Amino acid sequence: MTTPSYRRRLLTASAATAVLLVSLPVLPAAADDSTQCTFPSKKYAGRPWALQRVLMDELWEQSTGKGVRVAVIDTGVDVKNPQLTKAVDTGSGKNLLDKNIKDENGNKIERGKENGTTDVVGHGTKVAGIIAAREAKGTGFTGLAPDATIIPIQQNDAEGHGTAETLADAINYAAGQGRANVINISQDTANAVKPTPLLEQAVNAALAKEIVIVASAGNDGLGGNVKKTYPASYDGVLAVASSDRNNERAAFSQSGDFVGVAAPGVDMISTVPGGGHCSDNGTSFSAPYVAGVAALIKAKHKDWTQEQIVAQIEQTAERSIAGHDHLVGWGVVDPVRALTEDDKPIEKPVAHEGVSKGKAPVPAAIHLGETADERNARLATYVVVGGAVLVAAIAGAAVTVRDRNRRQGRPGGV
Repeated sequence: MTTPSYRRRLLTASAATAVLLVSLPVLPAAADDSTQCTFPSKKYAGRPWALQRVLMDELWEQSTGKGVRVAVIDTGVDVKNPQLTKAVDTGSGKNLLDKNIKDENGNKIERGKENGTTDVVGHGTKVAGIIAAREAKGTGFTGLAPDATIIPIQQNDAEGHGTAETLADAINYAAGQGRANVINISQDTANAVKPTPLLEQAVNAALAKEIVIVASAGNDGLGGNVKKTYPASYDGVLAVASSDRNNERAAFSQSGDFVGVAAPGVDMISTVPGGGHCSDNGTSFSAPYVAGVAALIKAKHKDWTQEQIVAQIEQTAERSIAGHDHLVGWGVVDPVRALTEDDKPIEKPVAHEGVSKGKAPVPAAIHLGETADERNARLATYVVVGGAVLVAAIAGAAVTVRDRNRRQGRPGGV
């Protein structure tokens, strides 16, 4: 099956209540770059760059997300991918799509399983993988919180039958019967206008239950376009923009004062239906990166409020300026700092000195075999360094002899 192409396309007839999936079409990095991602796909053998920037062993010494439940409100989550089979709680999933949905030709569309484990789009399966994919042989890809549990809530599809009303229903379900600790929403409304009040009410009700809500900021950032998106713009929601490999805002990423932090969103490897991996771009995949970090913090600090967890993520982000920036918020999320600089909870982030623009967190060391050229270069370095040490030793000995001769009244020299 070929993945549908997600552009800024209206998904329902009502502009005020339409919900968009916020990812961008890309070619797969794990298979043939000349074709779109197909399901299932080949495994991505290496460690994706977004994980290379994290010292994973140090991170998982602090927390693996065990005991935390993350609701993924999306296009469903396919449990046939081996890395997600044990990560998903199929008993708590839900399908909120209309049972009588039809395509543009009036033909009835297959709705999928009632527990939300059908994903013909692949979007929700990618989102879930970034959060909690289990480790597996043959790939360096894993979720940031590999012991967290995913609650699959299918609320949208390839034809865009998700609305602000069904999104509100999904949040209410996640906060109630789903019993989520964290909610990830990689969608936004079609227009920069506040949608139905039901959506904000659902958000506020979930926040009141100390549930962390993470939402993608949107992909309308080209040309400096700035506008609010929902639910990301609601107070209390952690809005996530996309960053690139240099910790800069990705060109497509939505900007605005509502942006809380940024996270990797370019060339993001993740799980796809049926097995294997593909690459994608978009704030859709930055949000779950942050949701994974939220799950790690929640597992380590079970008594922290949702405000304190959000403030911790923002305070420990890698910054380019001392305070908040409308491009990347409080900075690019740093998972290790978020889990280690946590002596006590804080309520709000505060300004502090940042880092140089483009400076990324220190990447995890990758131990690779040494090539012949690398070995020759290393040996050449040893020769140069060894020669320098020998010269220094001879010079030092000469100085010692000279000084001794001077003390004994002898002429200098050797």
